[in-house]
Amino acid sequence: MSSSTTASGPARRFGVDAGHDHYKWWALSCTSMGMLLATINSGTLIIALPDLERHLHTSLLTLVWVILVYMIASTVLVLSAGRLSDQFGRKNAYIAGFVLFAAASLGAGFSTGGTELILWRIAQGVGGSFLFANAGAIVTDAFPREQLGVAMGTNTMVAAVGLVIGPVLGGALVDISWHWVFWFNVPFGLLGSLWAFAILREITGRSEDTSFDALGTATFLVGLTGLVLGISKGGIEGWHGPVVFGGLAAAVVFIPLFVLIERHHRAPMLDLTIFNNRLFSAASAAAFLNGLARFALMFVFVFYFQGVQGDSPILAGLKLAPLAVGMLIASPIAGIYADRKGSRGLASLGMLVTAAGLLLMTTLQQNTSYWWPGLFQLIVGVGSGMFNSPNTAAMMGVVAPHRRGIASGARILVQNTGAVLSIAFVMAVVTSGIPPKVLFSIFSGLGTRISSTQMAPFLANMHLALWCMTALSVIGAVVAFARPKYFGDQAEASGSVVPAAGEKPRAAAV
Repeated sequence: MSSSTTASGPARRFGVDAGHDHYKWWALSCTSMGMLLATINSGTLIIALPDLERHLHTSLLTLVWVILVYMIASTVLVLSAGRLSDQFGRKNAYIAGFVLFAAASLGAGFSTGGTELILWRIAQGVGGSFLFANAGAIVTDAFPREQLGVAMGTNTMVAAVGLVIGPVLGGALVDISWHWVFWFNVPFGLLGSLWAFAILREITGRSEDTSFDALGTATFLVGLTGLVLGISKGGIEGWHGPVVFGGLAAAVVFIPLFVLIERHHRAPMLDLTIFNNRLFSAASAAAFLNGLARFALMFVFVFYFQGVQGDSPILAGLKLAPLAVGMLIASPIAGIYADRKGSRGLASLGMLVTAAGLLLMTTLQQNTSYWWPGLFQLIVGVGSGMFNSPNTAAMMGVVAPHRRGIASGARILVQNTGAVLSIAFVMAVVTSGIPPKVLFSIFSGLGTRISSTQMAPFLANMHLALWCMTALSVIGAVVAFARPKYFGDQAEASGSVVPAAGEKPRAAAV
């Protein structure tokens, strides 16, 4: 890695210079803090959902949207955040993400109703978009290609630690007050911003084009929001309403319009030419399917443990730990293996392992001993760890340095779009045809007050959702294996063919 200096000159006295051999590990510590904040926040909030429903007197749809609006905001804006970071510097953008996330978390804790909380969650999503868009780019800037798998595996491992801590911490915080589910983010976010300010250096050059694709951003926002609103409201409240029809109609119109705009815009929000590389496009498709197949799983299990089996929030949080422990074990091993042996087969196998775990979950019943859901979660977690770090390293390794911000944003966009649709789709399936009174009891954590006969339709719907998620994982495995084993490094414009991390070069073109 060549030496470089920051815009502020050599006056910094903390950390190391960007050209130092150890800088990559300092940079990784910053992105790991952002990853830890995001995953802990996700886990604490999910475990607190039944309490939020009771204390804020929200509807089930509002509760779902407390989760969804954050993901929609961070998903829609992640590309714009990546582009702005390429233009004005990743360090400043990353710090701004921490600060905005902390400020929005403070406001969210003071919310007096579901609508107010949703607005603060949108602000959190804006902050999150700057963290998500820059984490992968910062790591890819700092690490040589042959160590990307280890770096991405470390970030995934840290995310797994956050997923272990989050639900347990959320259960403990709920016992104090639901407000602390948000307020605990404030000191964490401020500490992260200070650490990033002290540690990070600007390595790559900045894009000279400072235009902003407002029309593309707006059309994608309307299209994705309409799609998610239509699916989530239709599944929970019925498919005949004007809001459902209007939302789905908006998706049909605005998502294709977004693609059309991006193809012709001089400086598009999503540069579609980045998908001309077969490796990047196939790995992106696999990431989308992975998000679609797996993200709603923790959401479902929160209500399975609290609503169906009657556990307390802190016990439910503890019971979710195997999912993250599996990721914690598999992610660094997968990253090291991918650096040495290649990533394609490992990513595909990870999706198949995930599919096996999801398939086994279709056997769960109301009184199933915890050993079985714990084991099945561990299997899914191992599969996720096997997939995520090799797939991410392969995607980011093909991109030229000055485009890594937008590439990282594109990766998060496809993955988070799958995750958003996962929650909307799974909620539509598990709530279908179930009386509102039964749903309220289950999603408020009071499912033990209803009979086994009343519970049976919910469990049948949960099994159907898991079958669908299993099928999506199998399709994802096929897509992951279908990507090229070798890729032409088109981003470097050298005309040569460069192998993915750990894969031997050859002279063939893609």
